[in-house]
Amino acid sequence: MTQATLAPPAANPLARLRTPAWWQEYGVYAAVAVLLIFNALFTDHFMTTDNLRTQLVQVAPIVIVALGMALVIGTEGVDLSVGSTMAVAAALLPLYLGYGLVPALGIALLAGAVVGAVNGSLVSLVGLQPIVATLALFVGGRGLALVMADGQLKQIENPDLLALGTDSFLGIPLVVLIAGVLAVAVAFLIGRTTFGRQVVAVGGNRAAAKLAGLPVKRVLIGVYVLCGVLAALAGVLATARLTASDPSSLGTLMELSAITAVVVGGTPLTGGSVRVLGTVAGALLMQLLRATLVKHDLPDSTAQIAQAAIIIAAVYVARERRSR
Repeated sequence: MTQATLAPPAANPLARLRTPAWWQEYGVYAAVAVLLIFNALFTDHFMTTDNLRTQLVQVAPIVIVALGMALVIGTEGVDLSVGSTMAVAAALLPLYLGYGLVPALGIALLAGAVVGAVNGSLVSLVGLQPIVATLALFVGGRGLALVMADGQLKQIENPDLLALGTDSFLGIPLVVLIAGVLAVAVAFLIGRTTFGRQVVAVGGNRAAAKLAGLPVKRVLIGVYVLCGVLAALAGVLATARLTASDPSSLGTLMELSAITAVVVGGTPLTGGSVRVLGTVAGALLMQLLRATLVKHDLPDSTAQIAQAAIIIAAVYVARERRSR
């Protein structure tokens, strides 16, 4: 009896498509640089101070929401309710601005914390999948905001609140400055605090984190609360910039923009890592891409297709990074 000869395994044709290691680490920053160089050479009036300032102001709320989303995704979760949380915060502002700016801001941020605590409790205590747990408030939160606002857009006339969306400090718009400070704070939280290391550990291997005695449930609730507060703050700043509270449209599709920024920035959807600077660069890349296409008179649908291609490429690169 002769032994059958086994055929060698077929070569994987995608193996030749592996991206260089440096691109896996720094590709998003290189892409931002390429877009800026392209616009400097081929797009009229793009690299002006006014236009760059406008791009930064528009991307700042996305960065703030994406920072919270990065923390959640770092634990292998996701929060679909951030857009609705922005709407809830915006709807609360006109109701309490009569008591002063500080009480109104406190109540709006507290509402974001409550939304996050509910999401985190459903995930950690009840055991629901994050996408299911946050889907309830994705739908219900928007409805609650519309009820509080009687379904109407309300103009904001509080000068102190409007200053948050329009004033500058040393030439830097306040909303951009706030986003930058928050990015530094989240980077410090992840890299230099016990809570940050617990977030990464829970996302990397939740079972091992439990065996090691880490407070897994507390960590999960904590990241969702932070995500909710940051989303509420983004809602406040967006309302201040628009000078109106519009719960019907504020924050629409923000959850997808935030997830896109996080993924493109290199944070894996499988958790275990949080790339704060990459998240900021990811949000900036998507904003610059859309602005570039608009400046060249391409339809918004083209920008959406280009963004989808970038997301697929980012997920592919993230898979390669994990397989190294």
